[in-house]
Amino acid sequence: MSVRNSSVKKDLVAQWTFQERDGKSTFEKVQNVCDPVHYVFHDAAFQPNRSIKRRKGIQGNALWFDGFSTYIKRDKKAFHLPTGAMTISVWVAPHTFGGIEEEGITALVNQHLRKEERGFILGFRKYGTVSFQVGLTSGWVEISTEELKVQKNQWTNIAATYGAREGLLAMYVNGRQVAKKQIEKGTHLVPADEDFVIGGHNDPKMIERTFSLGMFSGLMDEVCIYGRALSSDELLEQFQAYLSVHGGQIPEIKLEDIGIHRNDFTLDEHRPQYHLTAPGHWMNEPHAPLYYEGKYHLFYQHNPQGPYWGNIHWGHWVSDDLIHWKDMPVALSPEKESVDPDGTWSGCAHYDEEGVPVLFFTAGNNRFLPNQMIGLAKSTVKSDGDLELRKWVKHPEPVLLQPEGFDLDDDGFRDPFVWKEGNTWYQLVGSGINGRGGTALLFESENLLEWFYRGPLYVSDYSKHPHLGRVWELPILLSLGTDSKGNEKYIFIISPIGDEADVEVFYWIGQWDRENGAFIPDVEEPQLFDLGDFHFTGPSAMIDPKTGRLILFTIAQGERPIEYEYASGWAHNGGLPVELYLADDDRLKFRPIAEVEALRKRKLLDVENVTIAEVNQSLKGISGDMLEIQVMFQPQEEGSAGLYMRQSKDRAEETVLYYDYRARECFVDRTKTTLDRKEKTRGIQGGATGLKKGEPLKLRVFLDKSMVEA
Repeated sequence: MSVRNSSVKKDLVAQWTFQERDGKSTFEKVQNVCDPVHYVFHDAAFQPNRSIKRRKGIQGNALWFDGFSTYIKRDKKAFHLPTGAMTISVWVAPHTFGGIEEEGITALVNQHLRKEERGFILGFRKYGTVSFQVGLTSGWVEISTEELKVQKNQWTNIAATYGAREGLLAMYVNGRQVAKKQIEKGTHLVPADEDFVIGGHNDPKMIERTFSLGMFSGLMDEVCIYGRALSSDELLEQFQAYLSVHGGQIPEIKLEDIGIHRNDFTLDEHRPQYHLTAPGHWMNEPHAPLYYEGKYHLFYQHNPQGPYWGNIHWGHWVSDDLIHWKDMPVALSPEKESVDPDGTWSGCAHYDEEGVPVLFFTAGNNRFLPNQMIGLAKSTVKSDGDLELRKWVKHPEPVLLQPEGFDLDDDGFRDPFVWKEGNTWYQLVGSGINGRGGTALLFESENLLEWFYRGPLYVSDYSKHPHLGRVWELPILLSLGTDSKGNEKYIFIISPIGDEADVEVFYWIGQWDRENGAFIPDVEEPQLFDLGDFHFTGPSAMIDPKTGRLILFTIAQGERPIEYEYASGWAHNGGLPVELYLADDDRLKFRPIAEVEALRKRKLLDVENVTIAEVNQSLKGISGDMLEIQVMFQPQEEGSAGLYMRQSKDRAEETVLYYDYRARECFVDRTKTTLDRKEKTRGIQGGATGLKKGEPLKLRVFLDKSMVEA
């Protein structure tokens, strides 16, 4: 759009309209300059280069800012503002406000250095309050929208003005003045000797010298800077002119026009394709599995701002088969007025008295100690009929606080797990008892809002098992059905944390004593699920109402250095869903869910009763990085058998999965998995499998780019 009012147009200092279809720069119309757009994939490390996205804007195209790598920069020597007056006008649709502390600023447009009280910055505070700050000859001054907040995923026009002659700072939202501040007349802007930046921060807080906080995430369009303070009438006229092509209404934004696009990462050489992944950026454990009206739902810890830890939201997938997942809008976000201003952490899903889905979550609130409490959110399906459960409404108060007077750890009250028996709901919350180690606290309720504390479900002997840590996270208690003697058995699953903790997933099998609110393990020694080291973590589970199976979900922790996660634009992925069951010998076993077979495409090789030499000859013409492999080795007394995977032609790189017959242990050798010395992928991991002497070795291996499960 061209600026309509000629008297306003002549005062333009700079204007970016983002009308390019592609490319690594954007054209600034007043000075006829092409400004470079920084974007990590312009010079990609692990996929082909690609340009930053242009998406549907308020007028033609808008520029999409990914929240961690996108910004426009002009050298400080090439951009100078008048010091006596200015107006900044910009159309924005933020996707998230995260990536900053509460006192920080997400920068829209800035050329400032706060510690020297120079320059200016226009941006957002943590929850969407707009802030305009300037360094004047009289000092640093801020004006903000106070209680008025910009909404995520919606277009908003923001304008800020400063005039030395009038002695006034003013803020406008959608053409309406929402704040003003009188200052001493004649005080001028003190220029900052910094680069001019759009979408990034001049002086950011950094995460490990890699991620710059205070970067904008979302859509931006029509950035205009004027050399004088425009009047209220002029700004309203400009606002209305932009909307003339939309019938006078601010247009709605579709998710695909503002969200992260999963397809942007399909060519990444390391990113798993059939394992659970966020559409992009950072994820941690999948949690809160739920089956509702023929659909499976699964949520996950997610940072929509970038591929780094922090700013925790609940991502959301929906599926027909537990294998093919559709990305949904973010389900839960931290909110200033809610129970979770400092993070919406892991939890579970269930149903209320009317069968409406509800989410229990760990609400982060730094105003309390511990800074964790349990929140509740309810689906709006009864009012909007949306069976994909896109919208959730949080209960205004926490439904559960850490009980006082029981010497509980002051940094451990999280990860609720809820189930119902008869008319009673039960809830476990991960915690710890000072000096005694981790535990899971048990609560009961008749209405999901009022909970009675029963006590710790189970406390292990910390002196015998210090590796079980100070606090237990992500507790799970579910029925495994009956054993060979007809006794009902339960599995109790925990994840330890703390200085001495072995951060893996442990379990016990035993009895659930409802009357006394206790779990009684058959064997005191905790058992491990996985022989690897910190790869099978972050458990959540459900009894599938459709099939009756006990299905477990996990996260596979990434091992790349943080600069590689920046270069990739994503971090972490889930494991395959697995079914847990008691075998005929009453041992716990697990297997990939049967639905994984739907992933199978063309069969590449099928041979039997051949020697290893013969099968290797058959394998010479076969390669791939997304494979399912099933192989059975005949028993032998000694030696080893296994598979080489992701092997380069010169064998400089390879991963070896093998079984040692004499030790009766299975190992993965990753000493040559990568030649990149920055990677932490090293060493040999493994242990006993319980394979009996004389049994054939059966391996089922899933290879998915950089992910291997056996």
